[in-house]
Amino acid sequence: MNYRVFRGVRWVCLAVAAELLVACGSVSLNRAPVEDRNSASTATASGQVAATSGVRQPTGSENVGKPGYYTVKPGDTLLKIGLETGQSHHDLASWNQLDNPNRIEVGQVLRVIPPAVGEVVVKPVPKAVVVASPVSAPAPASAAAVSPTATPAAASESVSSTWIWPTHGAVLASFDDVKNKGVDIGGKVGDPVVAVADGRVVYVGAGLRGYGNLIILKHDNVYLTAYAHNRTLLVKEDQSVLKGQKIAEMGSSDTDRVKLHFEVRRQGKPVDPIKYLPAR
Repeated sequence: MNYRVFRGVRWVCLAVAAELLVACGSVSLNRAPVEDRNSASTATASGQVAATSGVRQPTGSENVGKPGYYTVKPGDTLLKIGLETGQSHHDLASWNQLDNPNRIEVGQVLRVIPPAVGEVVVKPVPKAVVVASPVSAPAPASAAAVSPTATPAAASESVSSTWIWPTHGAVLASFDDVKNKGVDIGGKVGDPVVAVADGRVVYVGAGLRGYGNLIILKHDNVYLTAYAHNRTLLVKEDQSVLKGQKIAEMGSSDTDRVKLHFEVRRQGKPVDPIKYLPAR
């Protein structure tokens, strides 16, 4: 009996010892599991990536807010920006060295005044800004103020005082800052549309929504005039025209009736054309 008891006790002790070894092994694993070490390593690596990752900034972002620069907004086209800043879209493409003038991005900052004499225009390159943590892209700024041009205001006013009417019909709708950025003049299909003053054709086409067949003339560094909804366009871009020269025939393209929509832009800002045309 004693021998049997001894054997039983020995097996019990061995079993208890085995359980203690297993328990000790479990505690050791729980102290420094592989998953924890990997997670810590991953977190450190993520921190390094966040600290060194580059966030692409829109082209020309270093010029945001500077006079003579414009920040592209949703819905903008180079033609629309040219009309709003009083510049030719061809000039804008040249000044900004755009490889594809039809592709501009929201937030991109464009030069909208001519380079100074002797200034070398360098093609802007998108920059990456190093950040310590993920950041959202900055909201596009509104259009930067355009600095006054070198043309004296008095000289430009004297030029506009010699303008003539673009066609002979009656005024159908007057200028309104919000609803109508020019005047609408009635007439018949095919009535002549003439240049109100000497100038250069900076746009011919139907690429600006709501204007139909459109012609834009640049008269100096201050004034543009726009002639919209034509049936026929009789001039080409970069062509010089004289005051009174027939440039189009009246029509109803992209509108509900035959009319000429005529705008005057002073440094890109719409102004009341009636104030620049002779009294009838």
